[in-house]
Amino acid sequence: MTYSYTQISQYLRCPRSYRYRYLDGWREKDTRASMIFGRCFEKALAAYFCQEDSAAALFKEWGAYRDAPLEYGRGESWDKLVHQGVHLLHLLAQDNRIRIRRAKQNLQLKLIRSLPPGNEFVSYIDAIGEIDDQRHLIDWKTTTSRYPEEPEGLLSLDPQLICYSWMSGIREVALVVFVRKHLPEIQYLRTSITEEQQKEFGQLVESAIGQMEAGQFLPHSGIRFPMNGCTSCSHLGLCLENQPLIDSKLIRRPGASELDWLDELVD
Repeated sequence: MTYSYTQISQYLRCPRSYRYRYLDGWREKDTRASMIFGRCFEKALAAYFCQEDSAAALFKEWGAYRDAPLEYGRGESWDKLVHQGVHLLHLLAQDNRIRIRRAKQNLQLKLIRSLPPGNEFVSYIDAIGEIDDQRHLIDWKTTTSRYPEEPEGLLSLDPQLICYSWMSGIREVALVVFVRKHLPEIQYLRTSITEEQQKEFGQLVESAIGQMEAGQFLPHSGIRFPMNGCTSCSHLGLCLENQPLIDSKLIRRPGASELDWLDELVD
């Protein structure tokens, strides 16, 4: 069986949601403009570091969605997103703080780690390069809000960066955050992951996989007002048995309905 950070994090957040997505075959509809734009922007970044026309790459990738029925945030539009993206690419070139040598080999790296008994853990690393002449494992983020920088050391607790450090063995990690706002900006956030954190994450992975393979998929409600984790979960309709909500948010993978044996495990 092959596992990833996304699977582990979803299981730890809510085992029942993990089952809905990875075993029952329910997945969120691909309609959020911000999510799709983020993927298009990453392809533009790849073009930039390969010394190609990054703005043209962004227009090409995002242009495929110009007339698509996407869900835009307040004040967003296709045109506004592309203009913000081009502005951010110009800022990246002006800052000139990142170097990625042999870009085709050091962008979107696939790392595989063997786990007992016969499992694998896979990660896709956005980049390995230099920020201000220091080697880092780099993760790109696009967002509408700045990431917090205080208190000092906060970034070292980011579980995804810990995961990537564990997978790669690289302790110096960074988030490069492309902030889409009225005046776009780029944050270069860096931290170090300790060997103890790497070791603990490996133990967390093995523990979570053990529970998954034992068929432990109990629901974990995120409802606790005023913070409502369940309200942002795409699988909420399944928990509420609300068919209109299911139809509006989810589609099901073909052939995923023959999983009645899972109910026997839960019982």
